[in-house]
Amino acid sequence: MSIGSLYSVGRSTPGPARSLPHARAAVPLGLRLLAAALCGLFALGLTGAVFVRTDSGQWLDGMLLPRAERGGGYEQQTVLVDPAKSVLATFGDPTLIAVLLGVVLLVGVLRRRLAAGVVGVGMVVCAVLVAGTVKSALPRPDLQIESSTTHNSFPSGHVAAATALLLAFMLVLPGWARRWLAVPGAAGVSVIASATMIAGWHRFSDVLGGVLLGVTLFCLAAAALAAWPGDREAAGSDGGGLWRRLAETAAGLVVLVWALVVVVPGLAASVQRGLLVAIVAAAASTMFLVGAVVFLVRSTDFAVPVPARSPGPPSSTETRNIS
Repeated sequence: MSIGSLYSVGRSTPGPARSLPHARAAVPLGLRLLAAALCGLFALGLTGAVFVRTDSGQWLDGMLLPRAERGGGYEQQTVLVDPAKSVLATFGDPTLIAVLLGVVLLVGVLRRRLAAGVVGVGMVVCAVLVAGTVKSALPRPDLQIESSTTHNSFPSGHVAAATALLLAFMLVLPGWARRWLAVPGAAGVSVIASATMIAGWHRFSDVLGGVLLGVTLFCLAAAALAAWPGDREAAGSDGGGLWRRLAETAAGLVVLVWALVVVVPGLAASVQRGLLVAIVAAAASTMFLVGAVVFLVRSTDFAVPVPARSPGPPSSTETRNIS
């Protein structure tokens, strides 16, 4: 007798086999974008509450940029003041803004994403209106902070418009083009943000608030497009292969090394320490926030289909052909 015969072998209970548990369904993109919008709105409100309403916030703004106030009366002591004013005058030209918004619509039409183009244009207009309304309605208390004024400039309308304009292109461009535009676009927004601080138009908190406002409006606009009937998130990647991703990574590293080797030392030799910290912090925040939202919508094309025309009754000619 074998040893194995001393032990009974258990058998499974007869019956239908149970299916394996399904994988947890992914959170829809619209909900993720709404959550990101709520986070951006919270960060925007927190930035305004801390930097505008508290002693430490006003003190920090004053340490970075003493008496920054719109109108150019408190521009920083640097040779970059005139170039900064030229940048602001160029970007503030209504003709240039109209042309750029027209390009957004044109790209939307060419890619059959007209709804995304219209939403992008509305997003830029909304950013300007909201920034102006908040600056007019939000009081800045006099907390007796040295080098601080009661003039409220939170958030920056220039930075909010620049951020919203960059992200408006993200609504109409394909995924691979978004990634290539993200770095130079965020650098352009950083230049405009730096110019507002150098010219004395805005404080550091105003710049950060402008970026957060533009990002929040983008998340709301993208959530609305993602929730449109017929629009869906692509399953998988957008066709980018290994070599393309390596090229994108290499390009990003080249830009980063160039900024660390050339731009930052050049700024350090031209501006005061507080302004340098404000410029670097604003650029890093802009890069991070833009990169985060571009990554969030990386697999979505925002295609809003045009309703198909319902077929009508056959004409007399078609009836004769059929017969």
